[in-house]
Amino acid sequence: MFMLLFVLHDPELLEEVLDAWENAGVSGITILPSTGLSHIRQKHSIRDDLPLIPSMENILNHIEHLNRTIFSIVESQEIVQRVVAATESITGSLCNPDTGILAVIPLAGVYGLKPPHAH
Repeated sequence: MFMLLFVLHDPELLEEVLDAWENAGVSGITILPSTGLSHIRQKHSIRDDLPLIPSMENILNHIEHLNRTIFSIVESQEIVQRVVAATESITGSLCNPDTGILAVIPLAGVYGLKPPHAH
């Protein structure tokens, strides 16, 4: 089993990436807003000027400056390869700047997941 960990730099591509991962065989995906050190240093992600009671517009504008970190656990190297190809079909080559970072981590054990055929 493998954990896929993907930091997507363009949050507007999120829905397309999620669809591509599902089509590649990923059954469960967790999504978190995230930011990197360079964004913090550039003051793009963490704002200290939000009002005490921000408007929905202020919150949404703030959230959109964040990356999305997507992770999932998959069963095989075959699914990993399909996910990498599907991701790059949306983002372009991950070797290009500002596309994202995808890591594949082999897992020694996974607990708490139902097998795909279980209900």
